[in-house]
Amino acid sequence: MIRWVVVIFVALIVFSTLLPWLEKLGIGRLPGDFRFKLFGKVFSLPFSSTILLSLVVLLLARFLK
Repeated sequence: MIRWVVVIFVALIVFSTLLPWLEKLGIGRLPGDFRFKLFGKVFSLPFSSTILLSLVVLLLARFLK
């Protein structure tokens, strides 16, 4: 259980850094992706995009295995 929490946390960090490039593809603007402005900075929490990308990676890993 702890391992999955760490994996999701790391995926959120990686996804947040790659978000400007992925937004050009439409990822990061799905329903469930939260974006808010606080103290002049824009913060985004891409929950549904992270889940979608995790499912794609899972299916790809199972297919290649």
